[in-house]
Amino acid sequence: LFATAGAGLQVWSHERAEPVHRFDWGADTVVACRFNPVERDVLASAAGDRSLVLYDLRVQTPLRKLVMQTRSNALAWNPTEAFNFTVANEDTNLYTYDMRKMQRALTVHQDHVSAVMDVDYSPTGREFVSGSYDRSVRIFPFNGGHSRDVYHTKRMHRVFAVRFSGDGSYVLSGSDDMNVRIWKAEASKAQGVRLPREKAKQAYDEALMERYRYLPEVGRILRHRHLPKGIYKAKKMHRAQMNKDKRKEKNIIAHSKPGSVKPKQARTKKIVANLE
Repeated sequence: LFATAGAGLQVWSHERAEPVHRFDWGADTVVACRFNPVERDVLASAAGDRSLVLYDLRVQTPLRKLVMQTRSNALAWNPTEAFNFTVANEDTNLYTYDMRKMQRALTVHQDHVSAVMDVDYSPTGREFVSGSYDRSVRIFPFNGGHSRDVYHTKRMHRVFAVRFSGDGSYVLSGSDDMNVRIWKAEASKAQGVRLPREKAKQAYDEALMERYRYLPEVGRILRHRHLPKGIYKAKKMHRAQMNKDKRKEKNIIAHSKPGSVKPKQARTKKIVANLE
């Protein structure tokens, strides 16, 4: 079976000319859909009305609907954790949800400065890649709030599609300049055939970095990534706006009746409604 998105969500069989199932829950346009790689009968979709909908082909009815403040452009299931999926949102963030508890996000992944257009998991399920309208490709840990690496070039335009290779060693990106680029998933990792002493040297270096990564000087070097001037300035402005919002919320709580105003968590404040 395979599914198509459009005016509605349709599930097809290779042996039939007509759809096997049709689903509709008030969405004007379905922009993305993905089958769960472990639970083959579970299907998720993102629609133009800012909703995320889960379906089960065994009952032939929608299971749950989550409405967010902004639209989601793509989604991807974790191949090793069957209940978790990540959505790429228009508000520059990615959100990882557990399909059993969609009242709040498991993790909010930040670092992009423009709408996130696509997302895809590595075969191991330990990290995923995202492509954004800010002309950058980022790799995130599956449970980390910030990216571990960022890729960009001067000639690359807005990124609309990203994929991991089957062995997890490469990342493919498709951008608005009509080019497909191939990146190494580990930017500093040597490719090709290596001698045993070269493998031992690389393993020793990785062990040293893992051991001393929490020292301020070493951590600063490991985290440093060069960014284009436009992304750097936009990120700086975005951080200033976030700090301003935090100060405003703090002042409102300080000058209100105790208990009348509760701070909004980042994992829940983007959720508008949760329907079953």
